[in-house]
This record gives sequence, structure tokens and C-alpha cells, in this order.
Amino acid sequence: MSSDTPRTPVDFWFDPLCPWAWITSRWVHEVAALRPIEPRWHVMSLAVLNENKDIPEQYREFLKQAWGPVRVCIAAEQKYGSEVLERLYTELGNRFHHEKQPREKATLAAALEAAGLDPDLAEAADSTEYDEALRASHKVGIDKVGQEVGTPVIEVEGSAFFGPVVTPIPRGEAAVKLWDGVLAVASTDGFFELKRTRTRDPIFD
Repeated sequence: MSSDTPRTPVDFWFDPLCPWAWITSRWVHEVAALRPIEPRWHVMSLAVLNENKDIPEQYREFLKQAWGPVRVCIAAEQKYGSEVLERLYTELGNRFHHEKQPREKATLAAALEAAGLDPDLAEAADSTEYDEALRASHKVGIDKVGQEVGTPVIEVEGSAFFGPVVTPIPRGEAAVKLWDGVLAVASTDGFFELKRTRTRDPIFD
């Protein structure tokens, strides 16, 4: 693929704690190596999405941990620009999902430092200072697909959708086959849903 091939923007809204969004993001990276697309990363929040919903208590407890990472992502975006979100998300995702590190400020600071960013931004995890910007970023993504979804949200050339939810990470030709299929259904006028019961836990390899 030529370096001067025009690349199609692909906007991707993520919450770094979601294992399914992480798998989808790695799939998009795989596709980007094989198709002329340009992923652009944005923050959404499972905590914001579910704050007024009737959800199981165990999930509500999980969501209490979800505020910190997204606040830190927004703080980094505001200090450095949105282009840093890709590498920060990668550092966070590797720590949370592959290494099973605790969802605490020390982990956030290590991810920031590994991404070449100020580790002191981890202090944003406990602050409401960035919540207005967080909610605004979340709203842009969720308004494209509606409330009855999760993360990730992807938009390509005016077609937006939740997912795909898939495991393990599709690689190579399997990745682009899924990409072409997803775009085909997402761009079909009046298409809303494909779904089946999950029978596997997330596989990160």
C-alpha cells in the first residue's frame, strides 16, 4: 500500500477498561496495515453511559473504577492533542487487559510515562475537572448510534455503529474480510442489528 494513498478517516470511541473495545481496537490496527484507513481516537465512558440505568450491583462497582482512566485520557488529550490518545490507549490496554495490572493511579502514571506523557496527569483520575469535556466527547460518539449500545463506537464515511464484538482479534485477511463485511452492513440504509449470544470470554492474544 503506497504511503501517498488517500486514507479514509475512521473515528473510534473507546473506554480503556472495556476488554471488548480493546480487541476491536487491535483489529482496527490490523486493518490499518492492510487498508488505506486512518484511525482517529476519541474517549467515551461506560460510567457516563450507565450512570442512570438499572444495572447489576457488581457492574456498578466495576464502573466506579471506570472514571479514572477516561479522565486521564481526556487530560492527556487536552494537554497534548488528540494524536496522543492512540499510544496512551495502547499502553493502558496492555496493562489492563494483557498484564492484568490494577486499575489504580500507579498503573495510569506508568502508562502515561511509557507513552511519553506527563505521569502527573494520573492525578486527573480523582478530579472532576475534566468531566465536562469527557461528557462532551462521549456525547459526540453516542449521539451517532443511540443509548442502547456500549463501547466501541466507530464511524466511517458517515456510517456509525457499535462494535463489532469479536474474539479473538482477527488477523490478516480475516481482519479485512470482517472490515469489508461490517462496512457493507453498516452502510446499508435501514440496517440496525446483528447479534448472537456470546459463548467465549475475551481472548487477547
